[in-house]
Amino acid sequence: MSPPILAASELVKRFPAGRGRQVHAVNGVDLEIGRGEAVGLVGESGSGKSTIGMLVTRLIPLTAGRVCFDGRDITALPEREMRPLRASLQIVFQDPWGALNPRMTIGKALEEPLKLHTDLEAGARALRGRELAERVRLPLASLDRFPHELSGGQLQRVCIARALATRPKLIVLDEPTSSLDLSVRAGILQLLDQIRRESGVAILFISHDLETVELVTDRVVVLYLGNVVEQGPTRKLFAEPAHPYTQTLLSASLPPDPDVMLARHTAIGEVPSPINLPPGCAFASRCPAAIPACRGARPPAVALGGQHAAACIRIADGGNVLSH
Repeated sequence: MSPPILAASELVKRFPAGRGRQVHAVNGVDLEIGRGEAVGLVGESGSGKSTIGMLVTRLIPLTAGRVCFDGRDITALPEREMRPLRASLQIVFQDPWGALNPRMTIGKALEEPLKLHTDLEAGARALRGRELAERVRLPLASLDRFPHELSGGQLQRVCIARALATRPKLIVLDEPTSSLDLSVRAGILQLLDQIRRESGVAILFISHDLETVELVTDRVVVLYLGNVVEQGPTRKLFAEPAHPYTQTLLSASLPPDPDVMLARHTAIGEVPSPINLPPGCAFASRCPAAIPACRGARPPAVALGGQHAAACIRIADGGNVLSH
């Protein structure tokens, strides 16, 4: 069995918050992605999703932990050694308007990664740029235009094409469709699925859109306050969520059928401050199933079979399942 394309262990990230305080953004997260696998990273805003995306791509430094990419430990690689690896490790951000140089034509933007990471001559780069545009279904006429002349959906296709230009082994997609309307979003998701099947690229799909995650991923990791509370195969996790937070999160998703009866689970109280994290389970203060023991030590992950695991001490007595 081949090693995973990405293996991150005990990731920790803290940001300074003034007066000697720190924001505990990511707290001991393990994340593994197999070659060609699509893994979803979900959770509320502030759960640490985007921070993890930037940690595993080495866009920001780790406070602690280890990141291995394609069998190589890249945790402490200096930027001059990271640069060649960035051709294989790409990221697409949420805001396509802010990701592109407004003074550069779309054609030149598509050629830029090739100029940085390949030895192709100008003519070959221009040809490859046209091939990339066709692959992401961009009109060739757009190559001579500037970003402000394209729609949001077209700009996100440009960003995806740029990420694909160097034939990466892993692409981190950070909320790639959240700023797009539904019809455009569907086209982007279809494109990503096609690209993955054709190229075998692995994907880390960061999103709060649970319906999208269910459609495009093989496995899901659920975060709460920088902690992994549950992970497992997408179908199994969506059908049988074990952690009370996962159950609450999934119950908040609106189904496409307006006649479907909704069964809501409500988290009580406010999200704890990431500056002063509570002891024990981070969700305990809001969890309807919490007992005093939940506020003791941080709960370990409980194996549920089939690569499904959840960090909840109530699984042992069945108290983890929230009633409707």
